[in-house]
Amino acid sequence: MIVQLILGSVLMAISAVAAGLSWWGLEAVLIRANAWVTRPPHGPRLVIVLCIALFWVLLLMTVSVWIWALALWGLGIFPALEPSVYFALVAFTTLGFGDVLLPQDWRLLSGMSAANGLLIFGIMTAMLVETLRETRLRQRRK
Repeated sequence: MIVQLILGSVLMAISAVAAGLSWWGLEAVLIRANAWVTRPPHGPRLVIVLCIALFWVLLLMTVSVWIWALALWGLGIFPALEPSVYFALVAFTTLGFGDVLLPQDWRLLSGMSAANGLLIFGIMTAMLVETLRETRLRQRRK
């Protein structure tokens, strides 16, 4: 049980660091694009910023799922990579289909993966809202 909790906590921490670095990277990209974003017409540029931010979030979600999938596969919990990725995706998004389960010795990781997914979805939602808010503020200042 302790091994599962430690491993799950480490995977959650890695995922959180990836989220923080991702947000920092997006912010750097948007700061460099500030002159372009603040020129009229604002509407289409805001849509482009939104699309960039959405793809950025999707990339981070994919990375987070792969962190869990590679850990599960590396531990030998699943014999192949595909079921490991599938389980990580289903757990991370809290779908919980139940068609692929962790062995009883590792089942605490499924809840930790789901909790990690909830936290990352929350952080990414905040990132999208803040990106759009900051973009609109910059546009209005010009």
